[in-house]
Amino acid sequence: MNRDELASGGSETGRVDWLHSSTLRWVDQPEQVDAAFERGEGLVGVAVIALVLNHPDPKAVLPVVARALESQDQEVRRQGVVALAHVARQHHTVDRRCLELLRACPRGNEADDDLWSFVAHRELPLWLWRHHLGERLVWLLRDR
Repeated sequence: MNRDELASGGSETGRVDWLHSSTLRWVDQPEQVDAAFERGEGLVGVAVIALVLNHPDPKAVLPVVARALESQDQEVRRQGVVALAHVARQHHTVDRRCLELLRACPRGNEADDDLWSFVAHRELPLWLWRHHLGERLVWLLRDR
């Protein structure tokens, strides 16, 4: 199996091999990941990250990222946070639903930092401002 076969679907049968994370790196269709959520695939969080890295439209991937952030599985939620960080880095945007879901996550995660670094601050909620300005104030008073 070569990269082109994997990119078009993941195996000789035209499907992603959900048992091997190495084949998931070329996932680029939100529908594939939504179907994986429905089936309860164990590596769906890996596919969410791959989707974000491979799909050019943040509006198409942010609902899938939100689905990962809503997951009952702690690892899938963590991978959703990583995926949201990648959206911020690549596209400099976020949506309200992902921000609401991210608020329930512990502060200081990858998405908090990348949202603050790559998304216009005026688009970010007050709770994220408080988190980052508090860190900045500590740095100014103690570490500087």
